[in-house]
Amino acid sequence: QVQLVESGGGSVQPGGSLRLSCAASGRIFNIDAMGWYRQAPGKERELVARITSGGTNYADSVKGRFTISRDNAKKTGYLQMNRLKSEDTAVYYCNAAISHIPFDRPYEYWGQGTQVTVSS
Repeated sequence: QVQLVESGGGSVQPGGSLRLSCAASGRIFNIDAMGWYRQAPGKERELVARITSGGTNYADSVKGRFTISRDNAKKTGYLQMNRLKSEDTAVYYCNAAISHIPFDRPYEYWGQGTQVTVSS
């Protein structure tokens, strides 16, 4: 019913920047929340940043370097990543809580993931 498609991953040197995008399509009435998670090899998936109508929250490790935003008209979320570090290397996943009809509860969806590699 809903697809989340990420783009913008790649390889960058330490100190560099990348911008991830997450485009939602399908049967969407409202996107209640969008978030970015990441999973490094051998580690659990962790929340990086999340945005709702009430505001944003970030993992301590990315505060001041990453910025999450969304364009409701385009049904697209973004993660601007600046001053990247080697420890930011991971697969980044888009997550969204989406309701399909008015007054319905939101359902959770995941993107396929995009690789971010920070290395010199």
